[in-house]
Amino acid sequence: MTAASDRPGASGPGAPIGAGSAMGRFAARVASRHGVDVSDYGLLHAWSVAHPGTFWGEVWDFFEVISSRPYDTVLEEPRMPGARWFTGARLNYVDQVLRHVGRLDTPAVVVIAEDGTRREVRWDELGERVAAFAATLRDAGVEPGDRVVGYLPNADEAIVAFLGTAAVGAVWACCAPDYGASAASDRLAQLEPAVLVGATAYSFGGVLRDRRDVLTELVDRLDPRLVVTVTRGGLEVEPADQPAGTRFVTWSDAVATAGIDTFRTEQVAPDHPLWVLFSSGTTGIPKGIVHGHAGVVVTHLLMLGLHQDLSAGSTLFWYTTTNWMLWNVVVSALLAGVTTVAYEGSPLFPTADRLWEIAERERATQLGTSPGLLRAAVAAGLRPGDDHDLAHLTQIMVTGAPVAESLYDWAADAVSPDIPLISTSGGTDVVSSFVGGAPGLPVHRGEIPGPLLGVAVAAFDDAGRPVRDTVGELVVTVPMPSMPLGFWRDVNGERYHEAYFATFPGVWRHGDWATHTSRGTFVVHGRSDSTLNRNGVRIGSADLYQVVEGAAGVAEALVLGVERPDGSYRMPMFLVPQDGHALDTEAIELIRHKLRTEGSPRHVPDEFHVVPAVPHTKTGKKLEVPLKRILQGADPNEVLSAGAIDRPELVPFYVDLARRWADEESSADR
Repeated sequence: MTAASDRPGASGPGAPIGAGSAMGRFAARVASRHGVDVSDYGLLHAWSVAHPGTFWGEVWDFFEVISSRPYDTVLEEPRMPGARWFTGARLNYVDQVLRHVGRLDTPAVVVIAEDGTRREVRWDELGERVAAFAATLRDAGVEPGDRVVGYLPNADEAIVAFLGTAAVGAVWACCAPDYGASAASDRLAQLEPAVLVGATAYSFGGVLRDRRDVLTELVDRLDPRLVVTVTRGGLEVEPADQPAGTRFVTWSDAVATAGIDTFRTEQVAPDHPLWVLFSSGTTGIPKGIVHGHAGVVVTHLLMLGLHQDLSAGSTLFWYTTTNWMLWNVVVSALLAGVTTVAYEGSPLFPTADRLWEIAERERATQLGTSPGLLRAAVAAGLRPGDDHDLAHLTQIMVTGAPVAESLYDWAADAVSPDIPLISTSGGTDVVSSFVGGAPGLPVHRGEIPGPLLGVAVAAFDDAGRPVRDTVGELVVTVPMPSMPLGFWRDVNGERYHEAYFATFPGVWRHGDWATHTSRGTFVVHGRSDSTLNRNGVRIGSADLYQVVEGAAGVAEALVLGVERPDGSYRMPMFLVPQDGHALDTEAIELIRHKLRTEGSPRHVPDEFHVVPAVPHTKTGKKLEVPLKRILQGADPNEVLSAGAIDRPELVPFYVDLARRWADEESSADR
């Protein structure tokens, strides 16, 4: 096959676009309207990034985005940061979802609880509940721009609450109830919410976990004027737990008011805030990342409707939690009339086969998962293709971390050689993907098929030059509609600029190591910074330090998230004892418990090491990134300078640990 770089104008892999796909119809429309040759994917991608305004206008038109006022200009001020999209339009995300009410007889949402309980929300029911919740918010005085936050599991209540919030022009944010009060309030309190929607409990691993005490503490910290309680396990919030001045209502009451016939959505500007997602908090309190209505609508329709080829009648089952940006993507399946399956519980309970059982029962068109859960399936000896009827499954989507070549082999053998395993990579920052699959693009083991349409993605060397077939920084050189409007409370945009544009001016630096191959595919190697990544949920090291340091005799801690060459992910923590403390087994168990309860189960490291000290730069910063690189197998002489370290004699410990890990992994493979 001719490499993309050898074909004039092509910027992605050169492969015919899948016949009969939505992308095929889109390409034919582009060719007809603009008189351009987009006969293969590389040519279509090249045109999309060379003419971003025209391209995204075509996406808007192709999916017939509903707006009460059309846009004047698709892309105004095409620079980064500062690009403005669809100026002049008035619209609402929710209109794109509720257009399917009365038109589709498939379920809108299917919710499956850990105990196997299943419930459907039909499109008309979804419309009624969204209208009712929106009415509850309006009755409480919620206005456009106010914030509504959730402390909720992955189920229909979270979806309805978000849609009702967006419908009135308010701003949504959410985290899962496995977060403790500190971790949740670090995120949600920044928004000064008017309303809190909170679950009283959640189930995970067969255990019902009472969260009423956390919910009560969140009410104290957030001081909302309305609290909507979502009951789980029969656990109710008692009147004695309700502080004066705060109104409490149950979820059933909040969605009881009928009236979709008179329901109206607030028509907002294209850059009106839709939701706030949160950064990992690596360097302090997590940053609130704000996205707008129009940017999310067109980007998610592109990703789900063109790249994943989903449409009305399809069923998407992508395992996620409300902590992960994939929850937002899963909800956006509703934009395209797709049935979305929400699973509330552990993906490994009662067995590692759980997700595959659901995929069979729900006749899923696509199953989304993570490398960690695929490795669990391998370890359990699963053969889903033999044990389940997966005739409706067209592809397996994987994200959250690099995917080892061995997992492609397992999927072809144990699931089906005809159901491709497609890796995709993006981020909370853009609530989308940069690279992934497309109808007709071939899948190569260990590689991501290509860049998404409209995404000018590359790998840069330290000098800011694009490189092929060598590791570089993953960057985006042309604006995307779903890039953030900015960070919450970052009035002058300084933090936003520093986060993405300080390294390469005018170019988005994402913080991932990536290889752009000569055939147009990508290999993403993991974070180029110190962000932790638990099955796709990004966690800041600062979150853990806040809990650990000063507790149970810990003077200082260092935590690293390490993508290993075999595709595994290890998260060790290194503890420095205070003078006079030994940090014995009992102390470490206390630390483990604090991380689980004050953070979440994802905050608990895989292993603990007691060390005499932690190495720093001469300016006092922990050597997180260099030590991570060493634990990935890098030569220490290539990733750090001894003269820049306060205690260079501490580094050999990490070199030896990397060697021990490699020996363990080698033994496991034999």
